[in-house]
Parts: sequence; structure tokens; C-alpha cells
Amino acid sequence: MQNFIKQFAELFEETDPEVFKAGTKFRELDEWSSLIALALISMIDEEYDIVLNGEDIRDAVTIEDLYNKVLEKK
Repeated sequence: MQNFIKQFAELFEETDPEVFKAGTKFRELDEWSSLIALALISMIDEEYDIVLNGEDIRDAVTIEDLYNKVLEKK
């Protein structure tokens, strides 16, 4: 989980890494955008060999929710 949060945080250029916790509501971050969503899908595909779709991301509220989606698809 900590590694996933670190990788997630690296997608953001301007947001302080300390903001990223399991319970962070990622869509509430000022820097969140559709481009970061695409980068997230790409990162998860590369690092975990898992394909998330837009619906998976829309259904998730927190970073932990995203992580659990990855675990479900393993």
C-alpha cells in the first residue's frame, strides 16, 4: 500500500507528497485532472499489469479504494 501511495503521488507535480495517505480523496485535490487519471491507468498497467478503466476510477473515492481495485483484479 505504501508503495502504491508513493507511485500515485509521483503523478502529481505540484501537490505536496505529505498530502497523500490511504484515506486521501484524490478527486478533491486541486491538481487532479483527466490527464492524471490517464497517467494513473498507465502506471497501474505498467507496475501491476492490471487494467483499470474509467468506471473503476469513478467508483473509487480514496487512494485506498483504488489500491483495493488493483488487488481485486489480481
